[in-house]
Amino acid sequence: MIAIDEAQFFEYLFDLCTKAADHDGKTVIVAGLDGDYLKRSFGSVLDIIPIADTVTKLSARCGENAVLTLRKTDETRTEVIAGAEVYMPVCHMHYISGQMVKDATKAVLESNDAHFSQFYRVFPFTWGNCWF
Repeated sequence: MIAIDEAQFFEYLFDLCTKAADHDGKTVIVAGLDGDYLKRSFGSVLDIIPIADTVTKLSARCGENAVLTLRKTDETRTEVIAGAEVYMPVCHMHYISGQMVKDATKAVLESNDAHFSQFYRVFPFTWGNCWF
């Protein structure tokens, strides 16, 4: 058995899987992202779908299918190696609302509006036990 994690970073994934399964008789288990944070194909994971016996997409924390990856930062490079502090698996609804929250937050922070600054000092935002 061969297990491959972070398969989106393997340049020759198709060749590796084909050789291991078809020529060497190995069972190959592959885990990786099929899309990037902009909803574009990522790496060569999608290239192995036609030769896969089964394909499983995991569920996000929201309970819906986690078919998208939300990047919580403004970094624009395609490959940013990070964990939960930067990325979050989400459904379509949470991807769209997450992007809107990021855009709104950025607009507020960039506005340097004095009224907002005064409001923030008087009424801090809370979410559960977290203060912002």
